[in-house]
Amino acid sequence: MALSAGALSAACLGAGLGPALGQDRYLDVRRSAEFKPIPVAVTAFAGDAAAAAQLTGIVTNNFKRSVFLTPLDPKTFVETIANPDQAPQMDSWRMINAQFVVTGRTSRGSDGRLQSEFRLWDVATGAQVAGQQYVTDPNNARRVAHIISDAIFSRITGEQGFFDTRVVFVDETGTKENRRKRLAIMDQDGANVRYLTRGDDLVVTPRFSPSSQDVTYMSFGASDPKVLLLNIETGQREVVGNFPGMTFAPRFSPDGQKIVMSLAQGSASNLFTMDLRSRTTTRLSDSRAIDTSPSYSPDGTQIAFESDRGGTQQVYVMSASGGAPKRITFGEGRYSTPVWSPKGDFIAFTKQKGGTFAIGVIRPDGSGERILTDGYHNEGPTWAPNGLYLMFFRDPGGQSGSKIYMVDVFGRGEFLVPTPSFGSDPAWSPLLN
Repeated sequence: MALSAGALSAACLGAGLGPALGQDRYLDVRRSAEFKPIPVAVTAFAGDAAAAAQLTGIVTNNFKRSVFLTPLDPKTFVETIANPDQAPQMDSWRMINAQFVVTGRTSRGSDGRLQSEFRLWDVATGAQVAGQQYVTDPNNARRVAHIISDAIFSRITGEQGFFDTRVVFVDETGTKENRRKRLAIMDQDGANVRYLTRGDDLVVTPRFSPSSQDVTYMSFGASDPKVLLLNIETGQREVVGNFPGMTFAPRFSPDGQKIVMSLAQGSASNLFTMDLRSRTTTRLSDSRAIDTSPSYSPDGTQIAFESDRGGTQQVYVMSASGGAPKRITFGEGRYSTPVWSPKGDFIAFTKQKGGTFAIGVIRPDGSGERILTDGYHNEGPTWAPNGLYLMFFRDPGGQSGSKIYMVDVFGRGEFLVPTPSFGSDPAWSPLLN
């Protein structure tokens, strides 16, 4: 559940900026040639024992999966932090090569609310470079840990965080021949799973709005397939339309006011947009090929899509108002499911070559193709809101089922995202805070 404006209050704990790369970061994560993970010591938070242990554990686990920050093993710590408000003994942390130290505490107020605070210390200068205090309902403790993780990640890298986000996915249970598929939502680390549909109808390909907590998805019941619009917070659900020829669930425009989709007409499939307010549709492509999987650029001016108009599945880019497309993929194999990065710098794709399916990225002009991971069957990339990570699902074949994984945009680290059973079709939310 998202925190309402009155559910969480925050106050800055005095901190100087300190020397940083570009005055706002210590690590330029996008300059891959110079990359080295930054070692961070996350000390045990003081105060309320249960809440402090939970907060310390979540922040540490977030950094383990961040690729760019490396939490140091607490067994190597030389100093025990007695007062998180005082500067640590920096020589003790230099001994274990820590570049930053995180201190903090949690406590319960007389009103039962949870107060959590952190301080980030630069070992090289001895200065506090970030600090914040949060007061909220104890039920929001996990979210506060993610918000703290984001604040530290952003201060060190200069990039937007991604920990305080959620992922909608298709939860799959049962045998391969009788699979039950329900729409579910979880935190980005796999915690707090909640089911959004009961499993009466088959659901596939959820898509998050980039501007709200709305999700579109396709539902296959007794009648024609329907596209539904679901508000995660209110649970309100409405039918956008019945589209018998739709091949994938539609994707939102950056402002959340339109959706773009592919509709089959005979042996061809073409691209259309729909205004969600007026429900009017506009045709974008007119070919005898199969044009599908459209995705808007973050500024809304262009659309990436896959098409076999050149003989095999490839990725094309065209104006969001239609017109002549430009092919951008020319490597061996077939390219599909293009998804534009929120930063606009890359388009993610699935590439099939031989018996393997790879997840990769390419620049919108067709340069810089890079494979991040490959395997028996990888599919369905979705971007974190900061454009530094992708989630996708992998099906190893046989009688098992698919699982969800996360990989960074440089392919340096890959992590399993735990789900209660099998999981597919992840869709990453915008940042919540």
